[in-house]
Formats: sequence, C-alpha cells, structure tokens
Amino acid sequence: MMDAKFYGAGLAKLELGSELPGNLIVIEGADGVGRSTHIGLLQGWLEGQGFAVSSTGLVRSALTRRGIQSAKEGHSFDRTTMALFYATDLADRIEHEIIPALRSGFVVLADRYIYTTMARGAARGLDREWLGRLYGFALAPRRVFFLRLDPDELIRRTLRRGAELDYWEAGRDIGLAPDLYSSFHQYQTLILKEFDRMAPLFGFTTIDASRTVEEVQADLRREVANLLDPSLLAPAPPLDVADD
Repeated sequence: MMDAKFYGAGLAKLELGSELPGNLIVIEGADGVGRSTHIGLLQGWLEGQGFAVSSTGLVRSALTRRGIQSAKEGHSFDRTTMALFYATDLADRIEHEIIPALRSGFVVLADRYIYTTMARGAARGLDREWLGRLYGFALAPRRVFFLRLDPDELIRRTLRRGAELDYWEAGRDIGLAPDLYSSFHQYQTLILKEFDRMAPLFGFTTIDASRTVEEVQADLRREVANLLDPSLLAPAPPLDVADD
C-alpha cells in the first residue's frame, strides 16, 4: 500500500483517496545498465511469491508511441518538444495503466519514470524548475532504485554486447562533440550528474550496477522485500516428514 501523492497538482479531474492498495516501484538508470533484465527477474520472483505484478516503461502509451518513434527516427526532436512528448506519454500511462493497476493492488514495476526525462531535459539546457512543474502531474512512487554506472563502464558494456551507440543516448542533437564516442561519454556524464543531483531530492536508493547481475538482483530483492514483506527473504522452513 502506498500514499496517493503527486509531485505537483496531479492530473486534472483525477481524484484519489489518501492511499492506494498497490505499490509503484521505479527502476532508473542509463540504457545498458540492466534495467529490463532486473525488472524481468523481479517480476518473476514476485509473481512466484503470489504478488500480482505489472510492468510499464517509457514510450508504451498508444497515444504517443508512433509520434515519438517518428520524431526520433527523423532526428527532428527539439528539446522542448521531446520533454512535452514524454510528459504526455507518462501522463497517459499514469491515468490509464498505472493507477488502475495500483487500485487493484498490483505491484507496478516502472522501467524509468519522470527522472530520466527530467535528466535528459536538464542536460539539454531546459530549466529545472520548468521541468519540475511540467511533471507535477506524476504520482510519487513508493520507491525509486537508481542503478548507477559510470560512463566509461557503460561504454564498455555497450561495445561488449555489440550494440551501436545510439544517436539520442549520445546527445548528438546538442552538438557536444564531433564524434559519436566522445559525444556519448560527455552526454552520459551530464545525465549521471543530473541523477546524482536528484538522488537526495527524490529519495533514490542508489545501487552499484557495476557488479554482477546476481549481486545487483540480490540487493534489489532485499530492498523490495523490506518494502513489501520482509518474510519474502526468510529461508524456507525444513520439511516436517513423519517417520514411517
């Protein structure tokens, strides 16, 4: 159960009680840090413990998905349009996906939330106070986990898995550097600084993502268990087998 609080005025005409039966848990971090992997592992573990779980993430709203993808493919996003598009995407999902699930008692695992889009906007020079007002409709999560990884390790992971450096994740639209590699490093450094700035403001639980998947997942499960039900991590009792 979580408090039904918004970061600002909330969504117009959407009335909530003081509490919601479910729990909204956010996993934040850069592309390549392992968010999707850990959300999948958490979802399987929680469902195995009897919890109803749903997941959501950026650009999953039918209202905005095609427009965002088209703008990204054509490299035609300016920084303000980008912020407004992502705000619309999230507002639609909060109203029609996240809140209904929370009202039904689900644990909602969000693959990024307002913090990524605010960090991207600030890194592109948008005013932080304006961004805060823009995302004032957002429901405050029960907990935010920030998978922290420095840009050098992020680049190494990206190259090890054979992935190309993404135009937008490299900040190529804002002209940070003449080559893709240097632009990626500088942009991700700016993003990391924004996350580190937001961490105390929004109460992030920061987790060192440079370790193995098993180590990071163990930390996440421990934190989630303490949030939802500490007995989830209790060892299984011995079998009571009667003698023949």
